[in-house]
Amino acid sequence: MSQFVFKMPDLGEGTVEAEIVAWHTKPGESVDEDQVIVEVMTDKAAVEVPAPVSGRVVSITGEPGDKIAVGSPLIVFDTAAAPTVDSPRAAAVAAQAAAVEAPVVAVEAPVAPAQAQVVAAAAAPVAPRSGRVMTSPANRRRAREAGVDLATIAGSGPGGRILRSDLALGSQPTPRDVSAETPAVRATVPETTEIKVIGLRRLIAQRMTEAKRTIPHFAYVEEVDVTELESLRQHLNGSLPQAVPSLTYLPFVVLALTRALDSFPQCNACYDATREVLVRHRAVHVGVATQTPDGLKVPVVRNAQGLSVWDLAAEIRRVSERARANTATRDELVGSTITVTSLGKLGGIASTPVINAPEVAIIGLNKAAERPVVHGGTIVVRRIMNLSSSFDHRFVDGYDAAAMIQMLKGLLEHPATIFIPKVQTS
Repeated sequence: MSQFVFKMPDLGEGTVEAEIVAWHTKPGESVDEDQVIVEVMTDKAAVEVPAPVSGRVVSITGEPGDKIAVGSPLIVFDTAAAPTVDSPRAAAVAAQAAAVEAPVVAVEAPVAPAQAQVVAAAAAPVAPRSGRVMTSPANRRRAREAGVDLATIAGSGPGGRILRSDLALGSQPTPRDVSAETPAVRATVPETTEIKVIGLRRLIAQRMTEAKRTIPHFAYVEEVDVTELESLRQHLNGSLPQAVPSLTYLPFVVLALTRALDSFPQCNACYDATREVLVRHRAVHVGVATQTPDGLKVPVVRNAQGLSVWDLAAEIRRVSERARANTATRDELVGSTITVTSLGKLGGIASTPVINAPEVAIIGLNKAAERPVVHGGTIVVRRIMNLSSSFDHRFVDGYDAAAMIQMLKGLLEHPATIFIPKVQTS
């Protein structure tokens, strides 16, 4: 036996350990070089670790949720063991070869091209594939939770990569006849389900706990009349080509925020607790809280103060989509100096957002809705949206926090002022 001990690799950026999220192999199985063997989580991102050699797995270290130090043994391979005819991989290759030789079933009725793919997928089972299955860590987790073998799904992405739509097609549940079940069978269904908190979800839990425990939050909520802003937004969207996504409130709020921070630099800062130093930033790197299938992520729009409303909209959309697809780089997920969060139509009347440490401020957008208000001495219907903000009270006084939100309110209620250069005083 010729053994090869593969140790937890250094994943960069000062990583000293990584948490095991999911194993994609087990002892006794044969793997090929570059085949994904384990998914691990660092402080910022999920990483798929490929096999450095081909061989049979002798042993693995750790279970999902365990943390393995960089340089510690992770998995042991027997490189002298060649796959046998009875091995799962050989069986998969044989099944794939048999599928190629299988006759093609003709479809008598004409089918539209878009429908043909669905018909083909439903009519013939996909033979298990050998080698590395290309997909995202999020899709691997969905497949594992749904009990779906990714090797049996045909990927429609580049190079056969399995997309979320492919996973949804391949994991349609079989309807269950509940009426035919006896009371004894129904009684075996567990009343509770235990879900181990690991990976990104555990990281989010740790950071939220740390932020609330160490940061004295000061919350401030203010309503903003966005009637004029809505009129401007609708006008600009009306002139867009059909293929260009519509503007939301978010790029306007971010642009107005960069203007307000000129007068309140103490809100565009990060606290270095190790050195006990408050670092104020001239550039505004805005974190955009984004809900993803794996949990909340905060991709960063850098140097927002130098971007137009169109550029901001495009960049917010780009980094958010990369975060949802789990393709964002580490640089795109770190370095924000202030965060903006929006729940869109689910925004409610008010919220108390948690500060994204080490920042000292976060601004939340609530739902915009038409309400009866007193305007110019008359009760009229105006479009109102609340801004819910939180500040680190150690470094931002309540007066300054309220004053900044009031300035932001003025800019949004008179949107032309967002685009007018600030008057320079001598």
